[in-house]
Amino acid sequence: MEHIQVAFELPSAESGEILLALLMDIGYEGFEENTGSLKAFIPAERYDAAELEAVANTVGVPYVTESIQQQNWNAIWESSFEPVIVDDFCTIRAHFHTVTSTTPYEIIITPKMSFGTGHHATTQLMMMAMKDIDFNGKSVLDFGSGTGVLAILAAMLGATDITGIDNDEWAVENAIENAERNLVPGIAMLQASLEQLPQRTYDILLANINRHILLEHMQGLYQRLAGGGILLMSGLLIADEPIIAEAALEAGFQVDHVAERSGWISIRCSKS
Repeated sequence: MEHIQVAFELPSAESGEILLALLMDIGYEGFEENTGSLKAFIPAERYDAAELEAVANTVGVPYVTESIQQQNWNAIWESSFEPVIVDDFCTIRAHFHTVTSTTPYEIIITPKMSFGTGHHATTQLMMMAMKDIDFNGKSVLDFGSGTGVLAILAAMLGATDITGIDNDEWAVENAIENAERNLVPGIAMLQASLEQLPQRTYDILLANINRHILLEHMQGLYQRLAGGGILLMSGLLIADEPIIAEAALEAGFQVDHVAERSGWISIRCSKS
């Protein structure tokens, strides 16, 4: 599968956060953040030059596009991917890293083009929230699974019935590889939308995606959550909190907790 890489020059960290949120809203799924720059990736068939131009003009940043074939992606991420330690709770590293992990959990991933390497604040917020949830014997749906890192952590925390879904074929293949590499059982990774899943409920829903998708599927998420269950959401800026909280309440959720990190938030909801 061919992807389009878009490299941006950033005048400030704040502009990078705004840009990333806008790109997620129009379907960009993989990101590589560095000081003063951001690279974003989208499947070539979903690339829209006019949409990209509008986003770049909104933030006022220059950019350069490049076509990236699947076979040369490994060289790109291996040159820049560094281990991540999340809250002294979980280490995320590649198979070629030689770091000694001192955290209770360690996840080894080959991220390829998938979002969710652990570097971004939204993934870290999700993992920090998962630390305080009892996953033992629980069923879990990871909505927008990307690399599968959250589904893998859920399995390590004791969940026994886990489904991860993503609309990108490459992401699903990557998540399957990552689950196998970490020797975690009980994870089904599917290329599917929420509506395509069999009608059933889950004890815990994980949704690290973006505001637009969350708003579109809030009622569907409520229908998929079992009574007494927990919904964790991220991919959200601080400014998104009132919009998402209102939508969650309208769908029937209770909003229990909001956490913030580097201008991004996670929201924990429940269903009575």
